[in-house]
Parts: sequence; structure tokens; C-alpha cells
Amino acid sequence: MLKGIPQILSPELLKVLCEMGHSDRLVISDGNFPAESMGKDAIVIRCDGHGVPEILDAILKVFPLDTYVENPVNLMEVMPGDDVETPIWDTYKEIVAKYDSRGDKAIGNIERFAFYDEAKTAYAIIATSEKALYANIMLQKGVVVE
Repeated sequence: MLKGIPQILSPELLKVLCEMGHSDRLVISDGNFPAESMGKDAIVIRCDGHGVPEILDAILKVFPLDTYVENPVNLMEVMPGDDVETPIWDTYKEIVAKYDSRGDKAIGNIERFAFYDEAKTAYAIIATSEKALYANIMLQKGVVVE
């Protein structure tokens, strides 16, 4: 264990976050996301038993968001015709606002199949047990300035 590092961040996950460079992308996926098939060229890290919000909050404590793009955080859009509510997105907005001064302006939406295409080029995919639908989130890493 380390001081100041959220316990939910495993050594494997911390290593991956450290390896990532500026503009690399990370997907935190819900339990329905096809992490293994999307992550054929990515590192897939299992975080079974955890939800996306708790993983997102822990990661953003140590992970800078890209300041050179309008939306360093992206959500998977709800498909037209799907009668799905996404209250978890409000939770994401609160979490992002804690760590990025742009607040919810840092968050964009990507059409479902375009999200899959982007996920295939991500550096890593974190597979969670999140039960909420459309709970996938993609982060683009920025630089550490200190």
C-alpha cells in the first residue's frame, strides 16, 4: 500500500496509468461492454466487483485530463429508440468537476459504434461490474504540470 493512492487502484492499474502518455486514451467500461473483443490491441484490466464511479473518482485523483482538446472525457450516446435513463452521467459530471475546472464542459458524447471504434484504439480498457446502461466513459490523458 502507498500513502495518498486510492486503495482501489491496483498495482497493475497504477503501472498502466503511469505508462500512458499525453493523448493516450483509457476506457472505463460497464459490465455489458465487450472489453475483451474491443481490447485486442489494448491492455484490459479487470476491476470486477467495482462500479465505474468509484474507479473514475480514484483515477482522476492521479490522472490529468488533456487540456488541449475540448472533450477529454467522452460518454457513449444512447442509441435512438432506446428508452434508457442515464442518471449515472450526472454522477460522472460531479466527479469530473472535482478534478477539472471545465466541469461538465469537458464531457462530450460519442455515437455508440463510433465509441467502439475509438475504444479499439485505446491504450487500456478497465472492465468493471457496473450495472448501469450506457455507463462507459473514455478519458484522454493530459500532462502532469507541477
